[in-house]
Amino acid sequence: MDKYSFLNAAHTSFFAEQYEKYLTNPDNVEPSWRAFFQGFDFGLEGSLEDLGIESDKGGMVVLSNGRKVEMPETLQKEFQVIRLIDGYRSRGHLFTQTNPVRDRRKYAPTLGIDNFGLIQEDLDTVFDAGKILGIGPASLKEIVRHLESIYCDSIGVEYMYIRTPERIQWIQDWLNVNDNHPNFTAEEKRNILRKLNEAVSFESFLHTKYVGQKRFSLEGGESLIPALDVIIEKAADKGVKQFVVGMAHRGRLNVLTNIFGKSPKDIFSEFDGKDYEETIFDGDVKYHLGWTSKRETDSGKMVNMNIAPNPSHLETVNSIVEGITRAKQDHDHGNDISEVLPILIHGDAAFAGQGVVYEVIQMARLDGYATGGTIHIVVNNQIGFTTNYLDARSSTYCTDVGKVTLSPVLHVNADDAEAVVHATTFALEYRMRYKRDIFLDLLGYRKYGHNEGDEPKFTQPLLYKSISKHKNPRDIYAEKLIAEGIIDENYVKELEEKYKKDLEEDLLDSRKIEKTRITPFMHDEWEGFGQVTEEVMLKPMDTSYDLKKLDEVAKSITKLPEDKKFLRKLVRLVEGRHKMYFEDNKLDWAMGELLAYGSLIEEGYDVRMTGQDVERGTFSHRHAVIKTEMHEEEVVLLNEMGDNQNGKFHIYNSLLSEYAVMGFDYGYAMASPKTLTIWEAQFGDFSNGAQIIIDQYLSSAEDKWKMQNGLVLLLPHGYEGQGAEHSSARMERYLQLCAKDNMYVADVTTPANLFHLFRRQMKAKFRKPLVVFTPKSLLRHPKVHSTKEEMANGSFQMVIDDAEAKATKVKTLVFCTGKFYYDLLDEKEKLGRDDVALVRVEQLFPLPAKEMRSIIKKYKNADDIVWAQEEPRNMGAWGHMLMHLDEAKQFRVASRRFYGAPAAGSAVRSKRRHAQVLDYVFDKSKDNMLIR
Repeated sequence: MDKYSFLNAAHTSFFAEQYEKYLTNPDNVEPSWRAFFQGFDFGLEGSLEDLGIESDKGGMVVLSNGRKVEMPETLQKEFQVIRLIDGYRSRGHLFTQTNPVRDRRKYAPTLGIDNFGLIQEDLDTVFDAGKILGIGPASLKEIVRHLESIYCDSIGVEYMYIRTPERIQWIQDWLNVNDNHPNFTAEEKRNILRKLNEAVSFESFLHTKYVGQKRFSLEGGESLIPALDVIIEKAADKGVKQFVVGMAHRGRLNVLTNIFGKSPKDIFSEFDGKDYEETIFDGDVKYHLGWTSKRETDSGKMVNMNIAPNPSHLETVNSIVEGITRAKQDHDHGNDISEVLPILIHGDAAFAGQGVVYEVIQMARLDGYATGGTIHIVVNNQIGFTTNYLDARSSTYCTDVGKVTLSPVLHVNADDAEAVVHATTFALEYRMRYKRDIFLDLLGYRKYGHNEGDEPKFTQPLLYKSISKHKNPRDIYAEKLIAEGIIDENYVKELEEKYKKDLEEDLLDSRKIEKTRITPFMHDEWEGFGQVTEEVMLKPMDTSYDLKKLDEVAKSITKLPEDKKFLRKLVRLVEGRHKMYFEDNKLDWAMGELLAYGSLIEEGYDVRMTGQDVERGTFSHRHAVIKTEMHEEEVVLLNEMGDNQNGKFHIYNSLLSEYAVMGFDYGYAMASPKTLTIWEAQFGDFSNGAQIIIDQYLSSAEDKWKMQNGLVLLLPHGYEGQGAEHSSARMERYLQLCAKDNMYVADVTTPANLFHLFRRQMKAKFRKPLVVFTPKSLLRHPKVHSTKEEMANGSFQMVIDDAEAKATKVKTLVFCTGKFYYDLLDEKEKLGRDDVALVRVEQLFPLPAKEMRSIIKKYKNADDIVWAQEEPRNMGAWGHMLMHLDEAKQFRVASRRFYGAPAAGSAVRSKRRHAQVLDYVFDKSKDNMLIR
């Protein structure tokens, strides 16, 4: 007992300070104190009698390392008050006044003082623990009042799981100021009211003028508008120059008008259902369109603002926004990434229910995807279409996924406009200071059904009975300001009349316009790039590259730094590449690829590539990043090009995601047309995990939103007996999406053609997505090589004729694509068939039909024209050929039978099917459709 005698003499505030440190981060407390506090906690958590520990009037006896220690009662009580404070910090958010339209669920245990070993008689006792809250020594009653004000009013805060004491301390200091309540000036309050009025009046105006039309109103969450307004105003003062916003449909029109400054008359024209000026443009519904604008803030700062176009797949746009943000940071704000601020606005049901949310959140701190912190705002309607929140998630909050990255989460009553703006200010301060994500959960309601034509009382009669009687946030706030004497009774009426008068004028103007004009999204970034038709896409393009410059690029990528030690295998690989280029002049696939990147970098373009294992390459062919043997230091030879380094090569192994990663890189390409942006699948069919990006953006964005994009997809494809999930990139799916002029699809067979394909992608004065079915077994195939002259002096070949065939001798003309060509070539050589011509269709869309017809004409003696593919008949390119080439209807088809799975799981069975197709190509009597 003697070793603890100091407990009687030491000042309680010192113990309080040490104990608070222990509660925040035990490892930061001196070991003997840590053992002492652990014993104290152990004693508190268990029943004293159960533990066999005695207590008396002098104070509680705690167990520490198996010993009994008598503690003065005053000190014991101080510790218990600190635990009370810690309880509010950790669990206060469960007991807030944040739900404007219904009672909160009940949680136990409560934060009552009796749950912390304190009694009513302690309420008037003064405790030093008050210093922790910045109020100095205070009575327990004062401390509880202060804690209730900070943690249990209109703002609930979750942050105690953060593992960085400095961040926790900063948050606590911020919350302690003014009891976590704002202290706005009269002018600031009037400005909040003005933005609320705009939000409310805009919705009521639309409701009156366009009865029953879908608009996905913001009503019930109008405080989003002053929240966004304060972010933009205050962020601009902190140096933010660009904002990138993503949100789904709810409230989007309101945000476009009252934050982005889109003319209401343009929105009214869209409501009136007018046609578009351009015949090649299909457009989209008004609440999906993107917008770019410049805004001057109240302090005179000019900022650029983008709201990304979004499809109905609600949270898909998250990854797009992050990619746009990263592109802007990389190219325009490399010295200070915080100058570009991403803001993501979510719905509660989608945020909790859609997996892409988790994928994007996991990107937040990764080298290839970090954007310096995102402000996430959830407009929480407490309902998803007709689904109650209890059926929509298992977690307590829809925002619980945000805790994955140890990000603070603030839950705010959306009816309390000042609390919303206060919390938003906190979020901005946190993001700018720590460059990390933060989440705001604005708890409101949805005034009408999912759209304005729905009847919500069918499914939530009690909730909507409450909502029908509920005042809107503007009127609630106006009453507060009237009571404070800041405005008079007529102030809101005058605000509303003026705003609606302006809207009426816009409405009249909109009805004079015959057709709707869509303003290009991110017009500045896309200056000089025009939209083109299929005819332009099919025109030859100069993709040649000076041979001497190519030699210099080759020198850079075939020489390792001499002052670093590498694995012997890597040394041999790089030496082999040097020999391949400078001695043998037989360049393999990897060299064709890397030389294409190097040539573009020398010309001043950037290259960005991401995907699972892209640095080495899934099949160990690329080795774009080489690591030293001893320290795993990364060497990227494409960034070691000396005087030829006019662009940058960015390559990142991605997280194990297809959906969010492809979306991110699509967004990156959306904001960076001068960067060759590539996403590579580990195996081609893995891209089906990103089907929403492919359907909603890749294939349709130009039609819907007048928006070009040059993203390249590399999809390994080829039947080598690896089973159903490692054979087919499902080319039929991409080809089915092809129409008019929306993308390029290629299945190239030589390194030189890949070289020119990549160069064409950047040399064009327009941008189209490019889908490339890349090889696996061909990466090291002895016949798959090109010369450096073919790269320097050649061009992209959409069709490659059979150079060995003599037209007069050919009786069977075979069209094929990709890796299957080499299987056919081996079989042709084995059989010695000089009456067969093998023609490769290297570009599948736009289909080079003119060239194919010329080849058919050339082989006029061929009475047997074959379409040969290794895929089943219902897959591959055959259906595409039928749609885009009339002559294909007369082709004989050599393929596997119709199957549900792309390939057999048995290598033996797969080999047999493959052989049957080959047999049938060269002998039409062996109809493989009769064989299983």
